[in-house]
Amino acid sequence: MRPFSYERATSPAAAAAAARHPGARFIAGGTNLLDLMKLEIETPEHLIDVNGLGLDRVEATEEGGLRIGALVRNTDLAADARVRRDYALLSRALLAGASGQLRNKATTAGNLLQRTRCPYFYDTNQPCNKRQPGAGCAAIGGVARQLAVIGTSEACIATHPSDMAVAMRVLDAVVETVKPDGAARRIPIADFHRLPGSTPHVETALAAGELITAVTLPKPLGGRQIYRKVRDRASYAFALVSVAAVVQPDGTGRVGLGGVAHRPWRMEAADALLPKGAKTVIGTLLADAKPSHDNEFKIALAERTLVAVLKQVEG
Repeated sequence: MRPFSYERATSPAAAAAAARHPGARFIAGGTNLLDLMKLEIETPEHLIDVNGLGLDRVEATEEGGLRIGALVRNTDLAADARVRRDYALLSRALLAGASGQLRNKATTAGNLLQRTRCPYFYDTNQPCNKRQPGAGCAAIGGVARQLAVIGTSEACIATHPSDMAVAMRVLDAVVETVKPDGAARRIPIADFHRLPGSTPHVETALAAGELITAVTLPKPLGGRQIYRKVRDRASYAFALVSVAAVVQPDGTGRVGLGGVAHRPWRMEAADALLPKGAKTVIGTLLADAKPSHDNEFKIALAERTLVAVLKQVEG
């Protein structure tokens, strides 16, 4: 790990202003950043500790939703009575992620911002455009079993690892931020995570130094809310495919996928097809899929997982 300077921020605005420091990064739980620093994939020159900013509360909004502070720990969010009652999809997605120890440290903002678990990204002996722009992508033509089947580019086929983010996408969350100049911004979750294109190292819509302060959920959707994650191990493993679904009594609803793309994958056009069954929905969601021989199974797996979800709803 390379040397770095450190400071504790006293307010969100001060934290964002301090991020003007060259090579600055925010740190909260550190469950992803510290690992990357040890591998020298991330080499920040200055760390800004945001743990003391009071952004650790879950509060009701005037619109009937919830405002989740950026520093709310995953364990606390999953256990919140309002989340369990009105946003069960989110609680279930959080509990499907990582381990109890990590969920006790990981934060809401950090979960949204965690970086891919592509093995070529983590192997500094391999070229990776996400780690070093312009280096090339060793995953293309390599072992791609866990990697993306849709939304890929010639520069990157990595997947986003977050379970929570898939639920947030289906729930139409909004990310609240503050910029280094003090200006506040609201970013719909649909616009927050970027597809790789030719710049896979630019992973979100955040500007340099922009700090997430909260995530807002709209009023509850109701219906049956299910998150089903298929992985190689029963716990502490990232999704090969995950399905997040909200299904209403009349069969309508919303569906999102994890483990298949560079960002949580949802298409509102596919939501409208939910009453027609899993095959039609997945056929629309993954119509433009470009799998490799290693991961083409994900398309069938996504359909079967949605079938299981819909049977669970009926039961």
